[in-house]
Amino acid sequence: MKKKRVIVVIIILLISAIVLGYLAQQKHSSKTENNKIGVVVSLGPEVEWVKAVGGSKVDVTLMVPEGSDPHTYEPLPNQLSQVSNAQIYVMMGSSVEFENNYMDKIRETNPNLLVVNASEGVKLIPNSAENESDTVDPHVWADPKNAKIMVNNIYNGLVEVDPSDKDYFTKNRDAYLQELDELDKNTTKLLKDKNNSYILVLHPAFGYMARDYNITEIGAMINDEEPSPQRIAMMINTAKEYNITTVYNEPQYDPKFMESIASQIGGKVVTVNDLGENYLQNMANIAVAFSKT
Repeated sequence: MKKKRVIVVIIILLISAIVLGYLAQQKHSSKTENNKIGVVVSLGPEVEWVKAVGGSKVDVTLMVPEGSDPHTYEPLPNQLSQVSNAQIYVMMGSSVEFENNYMDKIRETNPNLLVVNASEGVKLIPNSAENESDTVDPHVWADPKNAKIMVNNIYNGLVEVDPSDKDYFTKNRDAYLQELDELDKNTTKLLKDKNNSYILVLHPAFGYMARDYNITEIGAMINDEEPSPQRIAMMINTAKEYNITTVYNEPQYDPKFMESIASQIGGKVVTVNDLGENYLQNMANIAVAFSKT
């Protein structure tokens, strides 16, 4: 009798182990109704990165729409619903204000999410904005060199959730990394011999690019607040001092501030979009724009 009880206990333990192992494997591996991996991302550049690596195997949901400000955006109920059905959340991981405010809620919405920190392995730098040097510069995406690291982190997350498609993801990743290498080379070529290394932007989002590509960023905004008339006057003087004739604005910000500066220096305003989903094209456009300061 005792022997039978031992056998029963062993069988129960074996079954439990098998079930637990299966559940652990399935924790992140369930897919959407169309048999794709549901991936939610914080910002536009991550959309292209996930699609580049995941290809036909992924459905991507963007939390902060293009043209919205990651410092102030609040997620909508339907976006949180997408989170509840997703398998992966790709966060920038560089103290983006949206993530600082909502990652806890996102994790609570779906405790089974695999959260990928895209900036893991990126050398973070202090914020380049005035009065903010004691904080991390969150704009890691606006630099092709950083993008290579971040794409590889996304690749690792996809493989963890769907190891059976590793070869497919690897092929896609390698092809996209080649495109990033080309972008990196072209950006270096455009900016290395630039006559005037200073760029004047409304929102200082290009600290990492400045570090890696021979430019010096000057930002009109401080603490993500609209520049005062006194600040605008200071930027006009700065532009004249450094012979700056082109100033830059981003789509999510009112262009009136940079238009005011441009009008006083006989210059022009160029819009640069580092938050759009067409990452390769947008960053190539930014490199060309900065080369003509």
